[in-house]
Amino acid sequence: MSTKHADLVLTNGRIYTVDAVEPWVEAIAIADGRILARGSATEMSELAGAATRIVDLNGHFAMPGIVDVHNHVVMGGQAELFELALPRDARLDAIIALVREAAEKAEPGQWILGAAWGADAISELDNSAALAALDAASLGHPVCLRDETAHNRWVNSEAMRLSGISETTPNPDMGSFGRDAATGKLTGMMIEAAAGIVERVASTHFTEDMGIAAAAQAIKTLNSYGVTGFLEAASMQSVMAAVHGLDQRNALSAWAVMAMPAVEPNFLFGLAGDELFALRENYRGPHVKPDFVKIFLDGVPGARTAAFHEAYLEDPIHGCCFRGKTMVTYPDLVRWLGKCEAQGLAVKIHCAGDAAVSQALDAIDVVRSFNGPTDLIHHIAHASYIHPDDYKRFAELGVAADLSPMIWYPTTFLEGHRAVMGTERAEKFWPNADLIKAGALLAGGSDWPVIPNPDPWNGIEGLVTRENPSGAFAGQALWKEQAVDVATAVAIFTINSAKAIGIEALTGSLAPGKSADIIVLDQNIFEVPANRISRTQVLTTYFEGRAVFERA
Repeated sequence: MSTKHADLVLTNGRIYTVDAVEPWVEAIAIADGRILARGSATEMSELAGAATRIVDLNGHFAMPGIVDVHNHVVMGGQAELFELALPRDARLDAIIALVREAAEKAEPGQWILGAAWGADAISELDNSAALAALDAASLGHPVCLRDETAHNRWVNSEAMRLSGISETTPNPDMGSFGRDAATGKLTGMMIEAAAGIVERVASTHFTEDMGIAAAAQAIKTLNSYGVTGFLEAASMQSVMAAVHGLDQRNALSAWAVMAMPAVEPNFLFGLAGDELFALRENYRGPHVKPDFVKIFLDGVPGARTAAFHEAYLEDPIHGCCFRGKTMVTYPDLVRWLGKCEAQGLAVKIHCAGDAAVSQALDAIDVVRSFNGPTDLIHHIAHASYIHPDDYKRFAELGVAADLSPMIWYPTTFLEGHRAVMGTERAEKFWPNADLIKAGALLAGGSDWPVIPNPDPWNGIEGLVTRENPSGAFAGQALWKEQAVDVATAVAIFTINSAKAIGIEALTGSLAPGKSADIIVLDQNIFEVPANRISRTQVLTTYFEGRAVFERA
C-alpha cells in the first residue's frame, strides 16, 4: 500500500467500483485528485495524515460518476435558461396556452423558442387551423417550437416570414414544409432541413455571453445528476469555445469529449468539416478532448426521415413502398470515415433506421479492410432499430452502440413510430440484450435536451424494467426480453461509456490512479426494487476529488 498521505478519505460506505478485481469496498483514499487506494475502512485510515479530510459516508452507496456518451450541453443549458418548456404530452390547446403566456411577457420582437412537443403530435399540429391558433396566441412574436426528436419544428407565420418562407418556396434538400392536406397551404411544420432555415434566423438573437452562461448551467445540471464525463455530440466552434472557456477558468467539472460535425447540422451554425477539424487543437485542454466527428446519416422514424429496409405504412404524401433515405451517400460516408481515421478521429454516426445502421457498418467494414485494425471506436448513435443480421457486426468491427436517448420503454416517441411503421415493427426497438449477447459494446447516453434532463437513473431503471419509470403507459413494457440486470446497466453508464469515448484510463471505474470521480447516492440501487431506481438522488458528486455538487 502507498505510504503517501491522502488528501481525502471516503469511508464507512457501500462503494461499488465497477472493477471486477475488487467490486465492493468500504473506503477510498484520494490524493491530488486521483484515487490513491481502496479497501477496508481500517486500511484506508492508515493513509490518513494530520491534514487528511475524513468523510463518513454513514453506510451510503457510492459508485463511479456517470459518463454520458451523447448530449448537447449548450443546447441543454440554453433550454433551461432561455426557452419555453413544453410537456411531452402537451397537445394543441396546452401548447397554444403556453405560447400565449410567454408572448404576453416577451419583449417586442423577441423570439419565443421552446421544446419539446411529442413526436406523436405531428398530425394534430400539421394543419391550417392549428397554425391560425398559434398565430393568434403569439401576439406578433416569431415562434419556433422543437419536437422531442429535435429534428423537426413547428413555427408560426411570423417566423416563416422572417425566414423568407412563402407558399411558393420549394422544399429544401433533405427536408420539407408541412402543408394542409385539404388546402395545400403551409402549416408551419418544418421537417428536417426545413427546420434549419428557421433556426438559422432565430439563432441570431443568441449571443456569445448566452452561450457561456448556457454551458455553465449545463455543467451544474450534469453534476447534479452525477455526470462527471460526457461526449458533446454536435460540437460547433461556438460550443467548443464555451466549454473550453469553462475549462480555462477551472469551472469545467466533467471530462468533455467533443464531436465536431462533418456537415453543418440543422440546429447549429458555423464552421463544419475540415475547416472545423483544423481548429480542434485550439480547444483542447486539461478536461476537453476534441477527438470525435459527428455525421447525421438519416433522420427520425416519426417524420419518415429514418432509412429502413422495410417500407413505412402507406400515406398520401409518400405513397406505398417508401423506406426513407440516407442523407450521406455510401461513397461519401466511406471517404469521411477514411479521412477521420487518418487524423485520429473517431466518428459518431446518427442512425435511427435499420438501413442506415447497415450502411454505416458496411462503410466501417470497407475502411477497416483498407486501414486494418485501429484503437478508434466509432459509434452508431441511437442504435435503436437494427436488423438482426447486424447485431454481431458491432463486435466484429469494434463499433459501440450509443444507447441514447433513454427511451427503451413505452413513450410518445414510440406512439409516433407505431403510427408510421405499424405496431409490430415499432416495438422491435432497442435490442439491448441481443447486442450484449453478440458481444457489442453498449454505452449509455441521454441526448439531452432531446430528453428533458440528463437523469441517468431514469435510464438505468428503464434498461432493467423496459417500463416507463414515470408511471406513464402503466402496465406496458417494451420488448421485455431485451431487459438487462442492474450491474450491466451501471456498466453501460460508466466504464462502457468511458471506453467508448476514449477516457477509460481516466474514469469510469474506481481504481488506483484514476480520477476520483465518485458519486454518493441516497439509496443502494442494487438493493431497492427495480421500479424505484429512477427515484435515486445524488447526495454528493466528486470530480477529481473535490465536491462539485452537494444536495442541500
